[in-house]
Amino acid sequence: MKKDENLLKDLWFIAISAAGGFILSLTGISIGWMIGTLIVACCLAMIRPAWLMMAPDQKGINRRWLALGQMILGIELGQKLNLSVLSVLKDHWFSVGVMLILSILLAMLSGYVLWRFSKTDMMTSFVGTAPGGLSAMPSIAQEVGANTAIVSLVQMMRVLLVVLSIPFLVILIYTKQDRTASAAAETISSATATADFRFAPVLWTVILILAAWGACKAAKFLKFPAPWLLGSMLGVAIVHVGGAAVTGHDMTAWWPSQANHVSQVFLGATIGSKMYKSMFAGVTHIIIVGFVSSVGLIAAMFLSAVIVSELTGISLITSVLAFAPGGIAEMATTSVTLHADSTFVVAVQVIRVILVIALLPPFYRLLHHLHGEKKDKKSSISGSNA
Repeated sequence: MKKDENLLKDLWFIAISAAGGFILSLTGISIGWMIGTLIVACCLAMIRPAWLMMAPDQKGINRRWLALGQMILGIELGQKLNLSVLSVLKDHWFSVGVMLILSILLAMLSGYVLWRFSKTDMMTSFVGTAPGGLSAMPSIAQEVGANTAIVSLVQMMRVLLVVLSIPFLVILIYTKQDRTASAAAETISSATATADFRFAPVLWTVILILAAWGACKAAKFLKFPAPWLLGSMLGVAIVHVGGAAVTGHDMTAWWPSQANHVSQVFLGATIGSKMYKSMFAGVTHIIIVGFVSSVGLIAAMFLSAVIVSELTGISLITSVLAFAPGGIAEMATTSVTLHADSTFVVAVQVIRVILVIALLPPFYRLLHHLHGEKKDKKSSISGSNA
């Protein structure tokens, strides 16, 4: 009975929060569902009105909604890794590899700046500036014990800066757009664009969901970081590429675009429900430092993308959008609008997200552990001197 009551309260909270996501989605921002839901959920969690039926000591809604949102997101990301993506990476593996490593290093430098010049703790600073996207990083922040409020703010600010600045910079500097890849730009991904409800695609969707579920359980057993996101993403990617290799063509799943909206709502509502006022302490100074470091990161990646475009022959529009730290959905949507090669853009963005989610959380934990030991050593020395 108690479990059913909590379920109804969670659904009520998610439904109210999702209204904010729906309103913001009307602006056309691809991540609007996530941002709007997160903002409303955060406000509700801090105000806690009586009609919300949340207990004063309740620590947000159940984490299963976060896991479900991560799993849906992981299934979508996994489907984007197909044979055409692999062929694109085969042709430009060196430049892509160098730029991905450079983007992660620059993001870590941005995190160091945020840590040194604001009152944010080290873990929050590095997670907040990691180029993993607004959909993934706040949920990872909960996994590694970072301040999800600050991580969400910094990630949101960078995504908005990229979305609002990069397209205009590309058009301003490269007025004569390269349209040779327009044919490839007509489709972002057959897995996400299709909503053709037929038996074969539906059966393939069921197979991918089962693969995601099994991979999530395995990732959780092996204690992977963000197991529901990383597990589902890798499990679906392996099955998707394997199926394409066996049949000789990319398998098409029935995966409506609304699934992404549902994922964003679950993630935004769960993360927002766990916010409290003290998490926003000193937020003004953090926003200023975060803004400056984000602008520096975007500028550095833009210049690097221009250099890669000159050296490799990849169109400037495609290069800039592929390496911009703005998230998969945002950059893929922009690539179609600007007639860039969206296959290449999605490939690079997906690979970077996989690298960030798989590699950085263990590094963050190690860094946090070493920093904690250093602080303990300093305090013990000062205590002995006293």
